[in-house]
Amino acid sequence: MDIKYENVVIDEKASEKLIELKKIIFNYKSVIVAFSGGVDSTFLAKVSYDVLGNNAVAVTADSPSLARSELENCKRLAKQIGIKHIIISTDELNDGNYKKNPTNRCYYCKRELYLKLMELARQMNLTNILNGLNYDDRSDHRPGNQAANEFKIKSPLLEVKLTKQEIRELSKEFFLPTFDKPAMPCLSSRIQYNTLITSEKLQQVEKAEEYLRSFSLYDLRVRHLGNTARIEADINSLKIIQKNKDKIIEKIKSFGFDNVEINEYKRGNLLQIAV
Repeated sequence: MDIKYENVVIDEKASEKLIELKKIIFNYKSVIVAFSGGVDSTFLAKVSYDVLGNNAVAVTADSPSLARSELENCKRLAKQIGIKHIIISTDELNDGNYKKNPTNRCYYCKRELYLKLMELARQMNLTNILNGLNYDDRSDHRPGNQAANEFKIKSPLLEVKLTKQEIRELSKEFFLPTFDKPAMPCLSSRIQYNTLITSEKLQQVEKAEEYLRSFSLYDLRVRHLGNTARIEADINSLKIIQKNKDKIIEKIKSFGFDNVEINEYKRGNLLQIAV
């Protein structure tokens, strides 16, 4: 049996998982949700607020690796949900291990984040910290999970085995605008592994991606490969990029790149070019 909501079909399993998720969150009593404004953390923030009200707080980490547009998006989403939203500053760029950009870079980022969230939880007397890890994330390259385990961060979406597709379907039923949002990892994920992360490189990437989005393109990456910017986008976006190729290349070069490449986006590409 399926459950239908205005052109959305949610299967019975997803509905049962949602009920179990609410029970788990209710038993947490009070929570901080690590809130990036992505599909998973937005859904988790919505459910947490629905269950716990003011005992649920969404916290966004602001740093040079977070695009300004994404920070503003977090603010809008938290306001729509109604959840209290706190923005904290993290200093991962001051960590030499992170700045060297090894393949486990995310571990150092999440460690910095969870240290700050643990302190905030103590100050606000909140009992649990939640992340948006879902059931499909188990097989991904996610060094940040090590930090989550070290700090005993809860992953309730994973616990109830909610998949990405189920979260998207439930998000649509909740009228969350993130239901079809593409993945938006941090700006540091665009920089070639084992090359130094700097604020200047992050700004180059941010400017290039913001410019490309002015063409109404969203599912894309601009990889920072030293003097080369590699644009990666889905097939439909590539068609628009090709029509405006000369203008786009000229503009992106103005951000400090000598060369611009254009490729189809494939998940995990940065791992393939690690040096």
